[in-house]
Amino acid sequence: MIIFRYLTREVLLTLSAVTAVLLVIIMSGRFIKYLAQAAQGALDPSVLLLIMGYRIPGFLQLILPLGLFLGILLAYGRLYLESEMSVLTATGMSQQKLMGYTLWPAAFIAVLVAVLSLYVTPRGVQQVEGLLAAQKSLTEFDTLQAGRFQSMKNGERVTYTSSLSEERIELGGVFISERRASAGSERGPSVLVAESGRQEIQPDGSRYLILENGYRYDGHPGRADYRVIQYDQYGVLLPKPGVAQELSEREALPSLALRESTNPREQAELQWRIAMPVLVMVVALLAVPLAKVNPRQGRYLKLLPAILLYMTYLGLLIAMRGWMEKGKVPMEVGLWAIHILFAGIGLLLLYWEPLRLKWMRLPEVRHA
Repeated sequence: MIIFRYLTREVLLTLSAVTAVLLVIIMSGRFIKYLAQAAQGALDPSVLLLIMGYRIPGFLQLILPLGLFLGILLAYGRLYLESEMSVLTATGMSQQKLMGYTLWPAAFIAVLVAVLSLYVTPRGVQQVEGLLAAQKSLTEFDTLQAGRFQSMKNGERVTYTSSLSEERIELGGVFISERRASAGSERGPSVLVAESGRQEIQPDGSRYLILENGYRYDGHPGRADYRVIQYDQYGVLLPKPGVAQELSEREALPSLALRESTNPREQAELQWRIAMPVLVMVVALLAVPLAKVNPRQGRYLKLLPAILLYMTYLGLLIAMRGWMEKGKVPMEVGLWAIHILFAGIGLLLLYWEPLRLKWMRLPEVRHA
């Protein structure tokens, strides 16, 4: 039990460190993307943390298998490098017994990933879809921030206001620039400036920004078609911000609903959710023999080939999922064929050394 606890602690500590680093990297990239949408007015900044919180389970279900794989490689690699594993081997620790010890923390991580993949992540996706649907009902006026130039309509419109009331009703010092094209030719920008503005809702639900006491400039300065119009009151239709939809509807469906579905895409989604905890157990089977290194060779000798093997495994799962969605691969075969293939590779690596020694001894036995 002492050895078991020691090995489990080493694996789980390394797993936690690797997972934390990978999670921060992935979340940082995703947060920057959402932050860019908020800067363009497509998202309300107040919902960014909520969206990221609901996306964490989906990130973890993909990170934890890789974290366990790297955790075993790094933790056991250190034990081989510092000759601790040599001492354990001298006391009767075989590769097969080491694998048995490793499968216990791997089973714990597999159960955690199964809960995330089958139950928690779909609920999080549902919440994210609800937040994004609410954002689609907003207008440029709802996401406007005082003192900041805000890009809308894929950069075709830029809006600025120097002041904005707490009720988001009255504006002061308004500037709106919009690029327009007609009949395939550039007509030049249209610029609106006004002393003040307010929002007005029409009976049909459309919203207008009513500008007061300002000017409109059309075209390129210096050309014959350049126009300057002074107005007392001017109405601008407020477009709804376009929020990029990253998640498909089937990702938000409960696992029980996917089980009862006959749609190939939804069946492939269910197999993908089941594949995540299976992936954990298979990568543990691969990592234990790959972690064995010669102290003279260094700790990271097999790290790059091992990562390439993991990426091949994950890439084949993703490719097989796409083929299942298109009906090119029977559902009965599904992702299980990939799992069986790499589980076989893991077993071959695990028992290769004993088999090789056994084959080398056969000629000696026959000669005797």
